[in-house]
Amino acid sequence: MSKQAPNEARVIPLRPPAAHRTAARPGTTRPASERPATAAPASAPAARPSAAPPAPAPSVPAPKEPLWRDLVGDVLRRERLAQERTLKDVADAARISMPYLSEVERGRKEASSEVLAAAAHALGLGLGDLLSLAQGELVRLTSRRMPGGSRARAGSSYDGMCLAA
Repeated sequence: MSKQAPNEARVIPLRPPAAHRTAARPGTTRPASERPATAAPASAPAARPSAAPPAPAPSVPAPKEPLWRDLVGDVLRRERLAQERTLKDVADAARISMPYLSEVERGRKEASSEVLAAAAHALGLGLGDLLSLAQGELVRLTSRRMPGGSRARAGSSYDGMCLAA
């Protein structure tokens, strides 16, 4: 059968030698799958992922609280759409530009209290109503994110809103 010793392993090549491949396809380069892999240094831990201990999972940063301008804008847009009114209609009634109202609704602009009051009145709301709805939205969003609800201190019964000018 063969000339090798009985206990030696026999190596059978899976691919023909490189000389035969290049002779069969002159002028072509080998695809990346056929190129010999470059050996990484043995000291590199990334070269042997099974030998390296698993990296700790990156800590997930705490979710950010929503911005006030986003909350107010969401409330304005929700109220406008609930009344089936157009952006132009509300902007005209509030005597502010339509592009500016759009920016406020999308949370892109920090509107002044005068602009917020005008937009709220155009929707049939008072400024306090608008701010109260925004505060309710803030409580709803943050109570999902904080374990134990929206209370910052245990046993706190305060559920109000404080605005400082």
